[in-house]
Amino acid sequence: MKTNVLKVGMTNSCSVAVTQENTAAAAGSGLLPVFSTPHMIGLMENAAASLMETALDEGEGSVGGGIEVTHTAATPIGMTVTATAELMSVERRHLVFRVSARDDAGVVGEGVHDRFVINKDAFMQKALQKKSRG
Repeated sequence: MKTNVLKVGMTNSCSVAVTQENTAAAAGSGLLPVFSTPHMIGLMENAAASLMETALDEGEGSVGGGIEVTHTAATPIGMTVTATAELMSVERRHLVFRVSARDDAGVVGEGVHDRFVINKDAFMQKALQKKSRG
């Protein structure tokens, strides 16, 4: 990982329109036609992972190691949600981000997300070994 590329305070944002496909009803995380918590978390992770991409060496990737968020307001179909990740710290291969999500009316979620830089081949090899044990 090229640590000189990443600086504490850097931010990245990703947006998505709320459609029937990313509602709580569609995700199975509720019954209502509002933006789902699983999709909000995915959008937050995407903002953080995308920020890291330029710093990864060939063969490296990143994986989420933890996320602690609150989802504080509902966003109906037709609105747009934007997630922002701000790099808070870099300790070797462990990065911590402050994440938030907003719609046109304000903040709808926020929290902290940890990501780790991994070797993609070694990671997948270890994951696939689980199939042979079961």
